[in-house]
Amino acid sequence: MAKKFVLIFGPQAVGKMTVGQELEKVTELKLFHNHMSIELVLPFFQWGSEEFNRLNGLFRHEIMEAVAKSDQYGMIFTYCWAFNHQSDWDWVKNQCDIFERNGAEIIFVELEADMDERIKRNRTPNRLLHKPSKRNVEGNEKRLAELEKIYRLNSNEGEVMHDKYMRINTTNLLSEDTAIMIKEMFGL
Repeated sequence: MAKKFVLIFGPQAVGKMTVGQELEKVTELKLFHNHMSIELVLPFFQWGSEEFNRLNGLFRHEIMEAVAKSDQYGMIFTYCWAFNHQSDWDWVKNQCDIFERNGAEIIFVELEADMDERIKRNRTPNRLLHKPSKRNVEGNEKRLAELEKIYRLNSNEGEVMHDKYMRINTTNLLSEDTAIMIKEMFGL
């Protein structure tokens, strides 16, 4: 059974972590949602500072290297991919390279949902439990709207050129159903 690296990406509050949690339950993949490293570093360094970026990147890189080289089945990672920033394209390529060098199959899953649904999801107990930095929901909802103006967090049609790719609109889907769709589509 070939090792897998499943990258679940999309805008904030689209359901990446929750879908990842459900996918972890129905596969042998381990979830590393992007806030696991963010929340570890935030108590010490401000978001976006040089030390925050260095440590967050270091933890992510080292964990991915270790999983890629291990005998584990693979990893699910969640990410807000800013398609209008080359640095995000480069970061995604670098992470995929880590796994590909170690014989892993790369799977891209893009999630999208209506903004009204994302605002509802921004307040869910599961999100607030696992992402302490999101507990100021009013401030976070303001940031959701602001970031929509700066970053393009869903791809344009045909922009993601990868043979193992699917895009799912989760507006009216349960995370459990989305996870099953992913599992079945890619034989996980």
